[in-house]
Amino acid sequence: MLDFDKMNGLVPAIIQDADTAKVLMLGFMNREAYDKTVETGKVTFFSRTKNRLWTKGEESGNFLNVVSMKEDCDKDTLLIQVHPVGPVCHTGTDTCWGEKNEQPVMFLKLLQDFIDKRHAEMPEGSYTTSLFQSGVNKMAQKVGEEAVETVIEACNGTDERLIYEGADLLYHLIVLLTSKGYRIEDLARELEERHSADWKKH
Repeated sequence: MLDFDKMNGLVPAIIQDADTAKVLMLGFMNREAYDKTVETGKVTFFSRTKNRLWTKGEESGNFLNVVSMKEDCDKDTLLIQVHPVGPVCHTGTDTCWGEKNEQPVMFLKLLQDFIDKRHAEMPEGSYTTSLFQSGVNKMAQKVGEEAVETVIEACNGTDERLIYEGADLLYHLIVLLTSKGYRIEDLARELEERHSADWKKH
């Protein structure tokens, strides 16, 4: 249960983009604002300047659609992950710190989740499904083909084609990893371990 008494009926609510992990803004909620947020799925604050409830986007249309809500260990602060509609700050910027709300590397997690879903559901007509159905040897061969194409573009092609073929390579590698029960995060963990000063090659 959230502790609204510690700050005279209010708790700070940190708003974070669920996909990019960027912190978008900070607002305050009273119990009524919290209940309305839970009920509607759109973030509602208690405005200290207007002295009333305020649903973000009620005038601009730039709503904050709730993905998850978590209390901190002291139960006096909220972390709310959202899918924002449009810029978040009243100044027109993506965040209240003037940052761009983008973190392209985070898309790899979304892609991994999508490929996991394909692996679980195996919908007909999906290219990813056809890869899984072709077996590990074919998937591994496809990774090899894409690696060769990436090398060719790096040595004798254009930067645009290098990025294109590199993306193909990464996609097919994620599919192969998924078929073996792993995720792209497993590669990230391996690289993180290698980055340690005391890492030694196996």
